[in-house]
Amino acid sequence: MEHDIRPWGQYWVLEDAATHKVKRILVDPNGRLSYQYHHRRSEAWTIVSGVGRITLDGVIKDYKVGDTAIIPQGVKHRIENPFAEPLVFIEVQHGTYFGEDDIVRIEDDYQRV
Repeated sequence: MEHDIRPWGQYWVLEDAATHKVKRILVDPNGRLSYQYHHRRSEAWTIVSGVGRITLDGVIKDYKVGDTAIIPQGVKHRIENPFAEPLVFIEVQHGTYFGEDDIVRIEDDYQRV
């Protein structure tokens, strides 16, 4: 199983197919992913533990366990965990390409491009 550690937490790839990719993502308390978008995929994020503060094209909303955010291809998005409890969500990607190089970062706390 593919696993990667990032400055904000870590993720595990649960499934990687030609039509989709599924990840389990853990965001540490006070962690925040980059504000980003994708050219070749859409995503759905379902919260399974904790609370995620999600920004979609500038609109910010808190998502609780069982809530799902739908992120169409090209929509700017970010998830953060400003709370004390770890945040875990399942990400399902749909599209034509799922490589990490399809991340277009607009803003990043860790100076990644």
